[in-house]
Amino acid sequence: MLLRRTAVAVAAALAAAFGAAGTGTAAADDAPPAGSPGDVVSAAPTSFHPLPGQPTNTKAWRITYRSTTAKGAPNVVSGTVIVPQDGRTGPRPLVTYAVGTVGLADRCAPSAGFPKGTTLEANLIQQLTWRGWAVAVTDYEGLGTPGDHTYAVGRAEGHAVLDMARAAQRLPQAGIGRNGPVGIMGYSQGGQASSWAAELHDSYAPELDVRGTVTGGVPADMLKTAEFSSGNVGAGLVLMAAAGQNAAYPELRLDQYLNDKGRRYVDFMKNNCVVIDVAAGMFQRIEDVTVRNPLHEADWQRVLHQSDLGTHAPDRPVYLYHGLLDELIPYGAGRQLRADWCGRGATVQWKTLPLGAHVTGVIAEAIPAANWLAERFAGASTDGNC
Repeated sequence: MLLRRTAVAVAAALAAAFGAAGTGTAAADDAPPAGSPGDVVSAAPTSFHPLPGQPTNTKAWRITYRSTTAKGAPNVVSGTVIVPQDGRTGPRPLVTYAVGTVGLADRCAPSAGFPKGTTLEANLIQQLTWRGWAVAVTDYEGLGTPGDHTYAVGRAEGHAVLDMARAAQRLPQAGIGRNGPVGIMGYSQGGQASSWAAELHDSYAPELDVRGTVTGGVPADMLKTAEFSSGNVGAGLVLMAAAGQNAAYPELRLDQYLNDKGRRYVDFMKNNCVVIDVAAGMFQRIEDVTVRNPLHEADWQRVLHQSDLGTHAPDRPVYLYHGLLDELIPYGAGRQLRADWCGRGATVQWKTLPLGAHVTGVIAEAIPAANWLAERFAGASTDGNC
C-alpha cells in the first residue's frame, strides 16, 4: 500500500513537472508538404500563463511550422513562441525548449495548456523569460496537429526542436531576429529531444547560432530504459513509447504484439495526459500486456536503437545532468552518454545530482543550468569536465 501511494505521488509529480495539460483541444492544422523546414505555416496570438490567469508580461503566438519526420519526410508541427515585453527591441537570445512527457492526446500539448495556465512546466519557462530571453516551445510531431504523437522517437523530436527555433526567428511579429544566439534546453523526453537537437545541429540546422545545450534526465538508450521501467512505477511510459515508435514506424505493427489488455491500455493512453497514463500503467510488466515481447524482435530493436544517443558529438557545448536516484530513467544511461560524447570530442559539463530523483532533478537544476546557458549567451568559453 505504501509503494502504491508513493507511485501515485510520483505520477502526480510528473504532471506538475511535465505539464499535464487542461481539457481544451488544440486545433488541428494541416498544410501541403511544401517549403523548407522551419517555415511558418500559420500564426495566431495566444497567451502564456504558468498558473490560471497569472500575468507574465509576455506576448505569445501559437504557430504551425514545417519540419521533418524521423524517416526524412516533410511534416507540420505546432508550437508556441513567447517573447518578454520588457521594452527591449531587436534581436534577443532564444531558447528552443523541449518539454518533458505530457501525454499522447492533442489536449496535452503545451500550446493547449499555456493559455489556461495548466502546463505547469511553464513555471520553469517563465524563469527564462525573466532573463529577457524569448522561448520557443515545440508540441512535437502529432500533438496539436493531425496524426499520432511520435513519442520518444529521438530524430523526429530533434528536428522539431531545431525547426521550432527556425520558425521563431522567422516569425516577423515576434521581432527576435534571424541571426541571434540560440540555446537548446530540455529534460526527460525533453532531454532526449534536446540531446538529439544538439547532435543534429551541424548537419540539419547549421545556420542556427547555437551557443549550447542544457539537457538532463536523458533516456539515451531506449531499450535499457524500457527494461528498467518494465514492472516499475514508470511502466506506463513504456507503453506510451511503444505507441510513439509505432506512430513513426507503422510497419512495426504494435497491435500484433498486444493482448486485449494491452490494446485497452494503449487506446486509453492515446486519449489522456501523462498523470492519468502513468497512474494507469504503473507496475505493468511488458509480458502483462503483450502476447510476445516486441523488445525481443529484431525490427523493434533496430528502430529503438535508431533513437540511441551518443553516436555523434554535438558541435556546441553541452550541460548534461542526471539524478543518481532517478526512478524513471536509469542513471547509467546519462553517465554513458557523457562518456560517449566525451570520447567523441564534445565539450561536456557533466553533473551528477546525488540526491536527485527524476522530477526533483529538473527543479533543483533549473537555475544552475540556466546560469550556465547565460554564460554561453554572453560569449564565455567552457572546457567542460570530460
